[in-house]
Amino acid sequence: MELATLITFIVYLVGMLVIGLIAYRMTNNLSDYVLGGRRLGGSVAALSAGASDMSSWLLLGLPGALYVGGMGEIWIAVGLAIGAYLNWQFLAARLRNYTEIAKDSITLPDFLENRFHDKSKILRIVSALVILVFFTFYTSAGLVGGALLFEASFGMTYIQALWIGAIVIISYTFLGGFLAVSWTDFFQGILMFLALIIVPIVAINKMGGFSETLNAVGAIDTAYLDAFQGATVIGVASLLAWGLGYFGQPHIVTRFMAVKSLKEIPKARFIGMTWMVLALFGAIFTGFVGIAYFSATGPGPEIAGEARETVFILFTQILFDPWVAGFLLAAILSAIMSTIDSQLLVSSSALAEDFYKGMLRKNASQKELVWVGRFGVVLIALVAIVLAYNPDSTVLDLVGYAWAGFGAAFGPVLLLSLFWKRMTRNGALAGMVVGGATVIIWAELTNWFNLSVEQYPILGLYEIIPGFILASIAIIVVSRLDQEPPQEIQDEFEKAKTKVI
Repeated sequence: MELATLITFIVYLVGMLVIGLIAYRMTNNLSDYVLGGRRLGGSVAALSAGASDMSSWLLLGLPGALYVGGMGEIWIAVGLAIGAYLNWQFLAARLRNYTEIAKDSITLPDFLENRFHDKSKILRIVSALVILVFFTFYTSAGLVGGALLFEASFGMTYIQALWIGAIVIISYTFLGGFLAVSWTDFFQGILMFLALIIVPIVAINKMGGFSETLNAVGAIDTAYLDAFQGATVIGVASLLAWGLGYFGQPHIVTRFMAVKSLKEIPKARFIGMTWMVLALFGAIFTGFVGIAYFSATGPGPEIAGEARETVFILFTQILFDPWVAGFLLAAILSAIMSTIDSQLLVSSSALAEDFYKGMLRKNASQKELVWVGRFGVVLIALVAIVLAYNPDSTVLDLVGYAWAGFGAAFGPVLLLSLFWKRMTRNGALAGMVVGGATVIIWAELTNWFNLSVEQYPILGLYEIIPGFILASIAIIVVSRLDQEPPQEIQDEFEKAKTKVI
């Protein structure tokens, strides 16, 4: 590792800690720590939502998938872009407004309890448990990704790399809470965007232009150029269905709750979607040009096996001088950090607001709750670090459930709670339970009953689809069988809807 690359990397990490210290001085109460006091500008909300969403998948996973499968892998990017747009269009403004009207709710479980006037606290408990369980495993996987990057870049042992990456992320999240996470995500989003624009442009130019790149890829195998090569209805539907997950991701929808006013939403939507579409194109073309560049006949070293996800890293090392390479490697760490810090914050807010204040100390002071949230960050991170000690741990297999699990458990509940006045508390509870359970059961059907996807192709369907559909049906059926919501709840619903319109 060049000294220049190391210096660039260290400057970046120190910058993230400085942001945490600045945000620490601006954090006075739990609302500040969890939602930044609802004073997030549109541009910061947009880029922090995008950065916390995409993670290292955007710089490592997607280019790796395109490198292996060619344009047939673009459908997941199409699905995510559509899902993100619909999320901004239909959920953002209503959720921002309704959470303020519903007793100024600052977490997702808080909102569900206040939306349905649930005095039993069962909605708060179930939703907070879902968040804690899924995000602890999700965070663990992110820490593994960060450790592997440090290990590969600086020649550290895996354990050393794991602790160094974890300490930096924990530090600024512990200190500054939501403001630190959002501001760092804002800068990390810019860094990721620039990296994904620069790398494919330089790589394509190195190949002699876009036409030459297309010809070189086609000469290897024309199947790489066909988006429908080997595609099936179930396969394409499963990839597109990733977009459904957006409606239920707690670390993304909290950005909507934190925007300072409804007027900021259209600007945030435009900035967020522009960032996302261009970044996805950058990731797609990074993997695509990698097919030609790293093939047996290409100018770069041939990539085989599990190393396919190193396409972006190899480009940074081959095409750029050490100073720029350090900046581009920091972009990968940005992608990892921006997701982990958001997950840690949502999880710690579930501990502070939903368990500690909601069930143990209703009259806890704001300062006390902030410190509970901070120590919650450390506690959850430590559990995630322990789970991440073995990079091949089977716990990482559960990450595949997380996106679908959140999407099916929370997506229909949030959408219908914002758009259907007749929905009841029991309907919301049924939707969460059915959605989450369906995802797990569907994903395990082949193992439990020794069934094969070849024999029953429908089992190859991404589990979020049956989870989302069955959760929606459960909400509607149970709510219809239930008593109509009290007039007070219906009046709140109308008030929230009217203000948005």
